Amino acid sequence: MRVVVVESPAKAKTINKYLGQDFMVLASFGHVRDLVAKDGAVDPEQDFAMRWEVDARSEKHMKAIAEAVRKADALYLATDPDREGEAISWHVRDVLAARKVLGETPVHRVTFNAITRAAVGAAMAAPRELDRELIEAYLARRALDYLVGFTLSPVLWRKLPGSRSAGRVQSVALRLICDREAEIERFTEREYWTLKALMANTGGQTFTARLTHLQGRKLDKFGLPDEAAARAAEAVVRAATFSVGKVERKTTKRHPAPPFTTSTLQQEASRKLYFSASRTMSVAQKLYEGVALGGETVGLITYMRTDGVQMAPEAVAATRDAIGRDFGGRYLPDTPRVYKTKAKNAQEAHEAIRPTDPGRTPAMVAPYVTKEQLALYDLVWKRTVASQMASAELDQVAVDLTAADGGAVLRATGSVITFDGFLKVYFEDRDDAADGDDDTNRLLPPLAEGDAVDRRDVSVEQHFTQPPPRYTEASLVKKMEELGIGRPSTYASILSVLQTRNYVRLDSRRFVPEDRGRIVTAFLESFFARYVEYSFTADLENKLDEISAGQRGYLAVLREFWDDFKAAVDQIQGLRVSDVLDALDAELGPHLFPASDEEGAVDPRACPKCGEGRLGLRLGKFGAFIGCSHYPECRFTRPLIQTGDDDGGAEDLSAGPRPLGTDPDSGKPVTLRKGPYGLYVQLGEQEQIGETKTGKPKMGPKPPRASLPQGLDADRVDLAVALGLLALPRDVGAHPESGQMIQAGLGRFGPYLKHGDAYKSLPKDDDPLLVLTIGLNRAVDLLAQQGGGRTRMASRSLGDHPTDGKPVMLKDGRFGPYVEHGKARATVPKADRENLDGLTLERAMELIRLKAEKDAAKAAGGAGEATADAKPPKKTTTKKAGAASAGTAKKTGATKTKPPAKTTTPRKASAKKASENKAGANKSGAKT
Repeated sequence: MRVVVVESPAKAKTINKYLGQDFMVLASFGHVRDLVAKDGAVDPEQDFAMRWEVDARSEKHMKAIAEAVRKADALYLATDPDREGEAISWHVRDVLAARKVLGETPVHRVTFNAITRAAVGAAMAAPRELDRELIEAYLARRALDYLVGFTLSPVLWRKLPGSRSAGRVQSVALRLICDREAEIERFTEREYWTLKALMANTGGQTFTARLTHLQGRKLDKFGLPDEAAARAAEAVVRAATFSVGKVERKTTKRHPAPPFTTSTLQQEASRKLYFSASRTMSVAQKLYEGVALGGETVGLITYMRTDGVQMAPEAVAATRDAIGRDFGGRYLPDTPRVYKTKAKNAQEAHEAIRPTDPGRTPAMVAPYVTKEQLALYDLVWKRTVASQMASAELDQVAVDLTAADGGAVLRATGSVITFDGFLKVYFEDRDDAADGDDDTNRLLPPLAEGDAVDRRDVSVEQHFTQPPPRYTEASLVKKMEELGIGRPSTYASILSVLQTRNYVRLDSRRFVPEDRGRIVTAFLESFFARYVEYSFTADLENKLDEISAGQRGYLAVLREFWDDFKAAVDQIQGLRVSDVLDALDAELGPHLFPASDEEGAVDPRACPKCGEGRLGLRLGKFGAFIGCSHYPECRFTRPLIQTGDDDGGAEDLSAGPRPLGTDPDSGKPVTLRKGPYGLYVQLGEQEQIGETKTGKPKMGPKPPRASLPQGLDADRVDLAVALGLLALPRDVGAHPESGQMIQAGLGRFGPYLKHGDAYKSLPKDDDPLLVLTIGLNRAVDLLAQQGGGRTRMASRSLGDHPTDGKPVMLKDGRFGPYVEHGKARATVPKADRENLDGLTLERAMELIRLKAEKDAAKAAGGAGEATADAKPPKKTTTKKAGAASAGTAKKTGATKTKPPAKTTTPRKASAKKASENKAGANKSGAKT
């Protein structure tokens, strides 16, 4: 027998079917050991010696692997084909060797990029040794992350109470988000105007043109800086006569994007599917490990952690065959497209993420996968096929319209797709695309040089420049990859950690730094500037990649980093907390105390309580806050870090409610208020309806209230939003399958959808106001994700039970449909599930009866076994039986003793008698 070790049980199950009975495939369930979770696990004084430990969860898996290897002829380590997979294999072998399990058993390393019968078979036929360079690259990364975390985090805890932790890459990603926020705060909007004219050719066909030149001067974006300039230009255009001056025509091509890498898959899934990075990787993992198709489990996509964009020659050929078959020869280029990437690390050797069989269309796999899996597979399939298709072709036209007096030039542009090419299958989305007209498929009427054109209308429009947008998950991943910060396989965990530690939050799917995160970033920039520089982090990543390639020794990289880093940490250890506060106060002053441009504005640092002290950053036991410099004489404070129960820092409502307007139906005022559990909106006021006997006011019922969804800023709450929240739950629409109404509401755990007895929480990373705007199609899709892609059936009555008249219900639960009568339930068998509409009352009653008989038989059998195995009770209400039984068992030392049958009855009788005595005592007024 030969033993194969993989990471996951799903992967083990699939591969076991491929290899047959001569192999035993076991799962390690990820990493089997890690560094000891305390200081000293990496010892720089001992040449960075590392101390590892197998945790309790992994110990049972290692025992199972060790037991199998003792009897095995060979051990195959078949973990993932990347650095982490190599590390897991090394850990498994190292633990087995330390436990003296391996002996003379040969150890082989095998890797495959796809979980298919052919790929696994080819890998097993070509085993290799463990890759020492990849292992050393893993050791270097793990040691660096440990040294930074265990050295820097305690400094944060001492100098910045309330801070959580710092990390080698995590802190740099946080800085990106904080820097963008600071850039937005510094942004000053600028006014500009544009002019459009509606023109017509000699045939009366209209088109739009923009003003580009005025009085011989080419206009840039700010060529018309204010309304006066815009109106003057309008007058010139209205007074002029125009003709066609120049016509430019050209044909352009748009080329397809390469197949997915890890980062581009995360970006596109975020843009198109609204998946978070972690959700994308989780769904991709399931597609990689395989689903059951026609009786055989097969992986649908190749390995999903890769920086490579190239495809295997056989995959390119299969993709081209699919294109020729499904779209025709016009869509197939003469030669295959070849893509190359600039990535330098070891993962470059892997293929791009692609379908294992390009001929397996999304429609073919749809019956076997969940909606999430289908959506992601559809994205991968389309991107792969499009990458080998012909380019799209566009005809572009630009026409200059010249005024007769030369005072103005207007330009009209248009284009049309003459051949869609790869666009027939796939179009790549962009992040934060600039505003402007899309000329694609906007045709211009026939125009020739010298033709007269008629001016129909002229309009001017005011604009203001916009600040740079906050990062989405997609744009942040793209930026990190551009800067070389981290590696795509780690992006999902980095973004998750930043949110878990409350350094950032997602608002309308964009990252907003919390004050805690900004303070940590300011601290690191002030005292550890080098280690949060983008260039330093990218350079260190390159060195780690060179270790993977065998071009550097990992101990040399660790020594070079540690010597400088330790010196920086030692230097700040001597700083007083007041020194740190002064530096942070200066760094964050513009954010914490924004100045106002209004005339007569109050100094933002002036204490509102004493009027003499200055506000500044202070540190307490539970973190940072704003306090007065005249403490303790003045004890004014205000919170710095707003929690999820607060208003998100948007507004201070402690002084009283904020009026939002008047309800048009009732005429009552609508207000935004702050309570002990956060912000809420209220309709009207609680009225006094009289007085109590003691003269105290007697209040009427509380007015309608609604809490704000988590993540909703107070400044987004207006009258319309408030009335929408107060009106919840609301009807979304009738479900197309059941006909039952779907409702959207706001509950204890946040916004939700309700369909019959089924509830579905709305995605937390979506717009907090989605509960007010969600439509029927999106609601049906979300409900279908409940229970692995299956639409939950609405409950219905099958009829009343003849014995008690209570309804017998057909319901849909977590594990499928079931019938219910009172507290009795029975699962509907698979044979009956095929025609649930035909399920009768009689059949439901039979299922409930069979389930009750089964439970009774099981209980009777279980009671017999329990009686045979049980030890007699130490205490019983009947001394003779109980004490004698216990004494006998103790003397004989028996481990299994059957107590006398009489023991149970006296205990029940005694309990009943005690109950009667108690009742009698209470009845007679005696104390119990």
